[in-house]
Amino acid sequence: MRMPDDFEAVSDAIDDVNKMKKKVWDSASQFDGEKDKAQFRRYEEACDRVKNFYKEQHEKQTMEFNIKMRVNMRKNVRARMGIWEAMEKLNTLVDDSDPDTDLSQIEHLLQTAEAIRRDGKPDWMQAAGLVHDLGKLLYIFGSEGQWDVVGDTFVIGCAFSDKIILPGTFSGNPDSDDAVYSTKYGVYKPNCGLDNVMLSWGHDEYLYHILKEQSSLPDEALWMIRYHSFYPWHREGAYSHLTNASDERALAAVRAFNPYDLYSKSDDSVDPAALRPYYEVLIKKYFNEVIEW
Repeated sequence: MRMPDDFEAVSDAIDDVNKMKKKVWDSASQFDGEKDKAQFRRYEEACDRVKNFYKEQHEKQTMEFNIKMRVNMRKNVRARMGIWEAMEKLNTLVDDSDPDTDLSQIEHLLQTAEAIRRDGKPDWMQAAGLVHDLGKLLYIFGSEGQWDVVGDTFVIGCAFSDKIILPGTFSGNPDSDDAVYSTKYGVYKPNCGLDNVMLSWGHDEYLYHILKEQSSLPDEALWMIRYHSFYPWHREGAYSHLTNASDERALAAVRAFNPYDLYSKSDDSVDPAALRPYYEVLIKKYFNEVIEW
């Protein structure tokens, strides 16, 4: 895509605005101050579509499956395209795991990024908001279903935490009866750190590994992407027996990001065409022109 003639001027203006506002990325979110947060993530009252999704996910996310997915990821390039093209390609997906919205994916991405932008957070965090769900392209690339793409994530290889949504549905997962995987520590050492832990396979893990190699996003943005669906940890406080001091920075990052992902879903609709010039500047700044997916 050919950049507009005033591309550099727009880029400079974005930098100037972010400098003037001087707000740190981890300050409390402001856009959601008047929202009724009790209306979000009400899984016990969710429709059968959402409950059935989690039952399938919890039964099929095994250690064997997760190892296979990581091997497959490194073997294949599924597509080559830029960030905005990827957003448009994703736009046909409706997330079966989400009880809070039926919006298209591009609308949710832009709502998230715009909420971060309105609160004056740095442009790298806006960029993280813009792309944080692009790993859902796995569904279009040929996943086994939505259960291995979307939904909350959790640790694989040790006992399933009772802090996971609908924990009773793990009874059908064979790892629940495994002599090692069903124990508190499983295959891990105490306080080994999340870098050494396998999270359930899905869009977060996939996109994290893609952008770790093909973007200039800072660590905080990559943590926001990898852990934003890891609710048992960042919201419920699970897995303290596996985390260590180095994970505290990641926890601060994902907690700073989470309100923009979750509570922006009730915001007014956005106009992708009108917002595109602004975000093309951020895309050029932080991402390879063509991403190998």
